[in-house]
Formats: sequence, C-alpha cells, structure tokens
Amino acid sequence: MRPFQMNILDSLKSFFLQKTALSRLMLINISIWIVCLFISVFTWLFNLGDISFVTKLFAIPADMTSLSQKPWTIFTYMFLQEEFWHLFFNMLMLYYGGLIFLQYLSQRQLLWTYIVGGILGALFFVGAFNFFPVFENTKNMAFALGSSASVLAILVAAATYQPDYRINLFLLGTVKMKWVAITFVIIDFLSISNGNAGGHIAHLGGALWGFLYAFMLKNNFDIYDIFKHKPKIKIKSKKTENLHQRPKSDEQYNAERANNQMEIDKILDKISKNGYSSLSDNEKEFLFRQSKK
Repeated sequence: MRPFQMNILDSLKSFFLQKTALSRLMLINISIWIVCLFISVFTWLFNLGDISFVTKLFAIPADMTSLSQKPWTIFTYMFLQEEFWHLFFNMLMLYYGGLIFLQYLSQRQLLWTYIVGGILGALFFVGAFNFFPVFENTKNMAFALGSSASVLAILVAAATYQPDYRINLFLLGTVKMKWVAITFVIIDFLSISNGNAGGHIAHLGGALWGFLYAFMLKNNFDIYDIFKHKPKIKIKSKKTENLHQRPKSDEQYNAERANNQMEIDKILDKISKNGYSSLSDNEKEFLFRQSKK
C-alpha cells in the first residue's frame, strides 16, 4: 500500500475513533447505509419489490395518515440513505461543513442543528405535499429520506454565523462561505419543479433552520439552552437538619442552654459598657440567632 493511501486510512481511522458529534453522525449514516445495502440484496432475492423494508419503515411519508402510523420517521429519515452517491455527497458536505461549524460553535450545537434542521426539513416536506395542489395525486406514494436537510442546516448555520469565512473550491478558487450557502439554496429552490420536489423542499426547511439558529446566536440567544440539564440543588432547612440530628438528653440540653445564656449575658454586658458597635461580627450573629429562637 502506498504511503499516501496509508495516510488517508490513518486519518479516517483517527477521525472515526474520536468521540465527537460529527464523527458519530457520519458513522451512524454510513452504518445504516451498509445495513440497507445488505437488506436490498435479500429484497431482490425474494422479489419483494424495489423499495426495501427499511425504507418503508423509516423513510417519512408525505401522507398524513401514513405518518400518524409511523411518527418516528420524522426523526429516522434523516439518517437513511440507500444510494451510494447520495450518501457520499451528504457525508462530504457534512464533514467539511461540520469542521467549519466547529471552529466557532460546539459539538452540542452541531448535533442539535443536525436534528432540528432535519425535523424542520421533514415538516416542510409533509406540509408542501399536503398544501400545494400539484402534489395531490402523488402525496399518497411520496416519501423522503436522507440527511441533506440536516447537512444543509449545518452548512447554512456556519455561513450565516461567519459569512466571510473563505474556502478553496476546485476550479473556482477562494470563495466566501455565504456565496456557497446562497448557491445551494437557490439551486434547491429552482430544482423543485425539475424532479425530486419533496427532497428539494426538505432541503430548504433545513437551510431555513440553519439561518434562523445562527441569526439567534448572533443576537446572543441560544435556543438549545432549553435542552440543558440543570441539576436540582437541595437546600436543607433547619427543620430537616434537626430531623437527622441525634436527640439531646436533658443534661445536654440544659448545659447548652446555660452556656448560651452566659454568652448572651456577656454580650449584653459589653453593649451596656461600650455600645452595640463594640461587638464583633460573630457576637452580632450569635445574638441575632438567639433572638430568633
């Protein structure tokens, strides 16, 4: 094996061994694609049709009745790709878009942008097929799958957050990130009437979320903070503490009471001679506690 090839393999191995949101998202997508590949062979051998069992179960349907029977597909569809090139280009965009995203934002923010962008893409897809008359005859058969909406959410979020970030593109040279994102959005919009309308509409939903999220961040508001776990701090009251204390004997109680009274008398005597201002902070605190009993 050539050194160049070994370097690529070592880099890939190192990347996927990292416990990061980006590597895990890519690994999940690739693993599911491999599983679908094996299932498609058995689907063909048993003559079960062109659509695999996995697609029927996990791709999101446009029909509202079917969706109500498979509500989990609003989440699972964003990890499902059956065609190699579909997977390849999505993972390529996720990798480079994710690396740019992580230069300025966190792993947690990337994960939530992927998920929420995918969900909004699903809502755009289902909403469009049930709203626009052109889809009336096809919505019962239409379904969507793929991570494109989620990937575009990350890409557009990075471009909105750092619009002047420069990337080098083959044959085009150095281009600002904002122009790359705008180009993808325009292409998706103009491609709606040229085939795979549902997919392009879903992409626009993901892109919209990426823009909205980065816009909120630039205005010092991170909506993902609502998902943070805030540990509850238990404050023990004196009553609760007393319940866990060992009960005092009569002798202990009387001795403590006598000591407290002696201390009070000493403090009061000091006040009568030198005034309240002569007391130390500890003496003032002690006197305050005793007055509350």
